[in-house]
Amino acid sequence: MSVDNTYQSLERELANDDPWRLDDNPFERERHTQLLRLSLSSGAVSNGLEIGCAAGAFTEKLAPHCKRLTVIDVMPRAIGRACQRTKRWSHISWAATDILQFSAAELFDLIVVAEVLYYLEDLTRMRTAIDNMVKMLAPGGHLVFGSARDATCRRWGHVAGAETVITILTEALTEVERVQCQGQSADEDCLLARFRNPERSSIRPNGRA
Repeated sequence: MSVDNTYQSLERELANDDPWRLDDNPFERERHTQLLRLSLSSGAVSNGLEIGCAAGAFTEKLAPHCKRLTVIDVMPRAIGRACQRTKRWSHISWAATDILQFSAAELFDLIVVAEVLYYLEDLTRMRTAIDNMVKMLAPGGHLVFGSARDATCRRWGHVAGAETVITILTEALTEVERVQCQGQSADEDCLLARFRNPERSSIRPNGRA
């Protein structure tokens, strides 16, 4: 699927009141419940990053548990809807950009990226996005990933899905937990995984850790 076609498809979907049925679908509610549980496995979040907010359904759940939360999405309309939904909180920062371009001065102790990476055109861009996320993850921090499976994503016209991305992520991070969420339709089958960025040993002046 080309970038232009992807943008057009997302624009059409975001025009609906509940795009992707994130609020009223039992499968999506369970997916968000598990995403939140994985995200909060180490307690409250000092500095979090959510990549791809859609209409803000998960942002609304995550925000109360973060001291600071940065939210990015490639679609300005998604940012607008999510910002409106979470306007009661003042600790959220927003950016209409994609993970290939985004950078931050500070590291994040939590990064959440769900149902996003399969929109990238090819594996090279997926690897670039993953490398960028890993660079922004603090030592000891956690990355929570979710996606439809490879077979489902390819049926939708994408290059790859959960299994492929998890394999790439484990090249740099340690997988801690994996959860499968499955609904009633063939499209409702995804994997969620939590990864930890290994602590880097501090080096003393004498060269000893």
